[in-house]
Parts: sequence; C-alpha cells; structure tokens
Amino acid sequence: MSITKAKTAELVKSYKTTDTDNGGSAEAQVAILTERIRNLTDHMKANHKDQHSKRGLLLMVNRRKKLLAYIKKNDVAKYEELIKKLGLRK
Repeated sequence: MSITKAKTAELVKSYKTTDTDNGGSAEAQVAILTERIRNLTDHMKANHKDQHSKRGLLLMVNRRKKLLAYIKKNDVAKYEELIKKLGLRK
C-alpha cells in the first residue's frame, strides 16, 4: 500500500528542480503524493468500506491540490508540464 524508499528516491530524482533537491520541492512532493494516491485508490477499489483509508486518501488529494495551486500561481508553464508528465488531467 505504501511506496518504498527506492520508489520515492526515483520519483525525487526525476522531478527535482535543483541538484540539491531531496524531495522538498513542490513538484517532487506532488509526484510522491500522486504515486501514493494511485496506490490507495487501488486499495479503496478492493476495500470500499475502509473509512480510515478513505479519509487519508481525501487528505492526500487535498494536499496535492494545494501544492498544484501553488505551482500554478508561481509558474504556469511548469504546472502544465507537471500535470502532463504525471497524467493528471485529460
């Protein structure tokens, strides 16, 4: 259900904004949250009555939404590139 450290490091490596970025940038955080949301969505499909996980999923979705709004406010081009790369919008 949770993602491994190796997967997190891989996501940070591909979405980091500077050479010294260790996952603190908004882009890396959105990528990590997206992976966690996808995993938890699969869990919720199998366990639809799991209310505690549902709450956690909603909290993650809202946190990602806020981070995406922050990125969009500061750099629209970076925002559009990120959502295309993550496949968030159709």
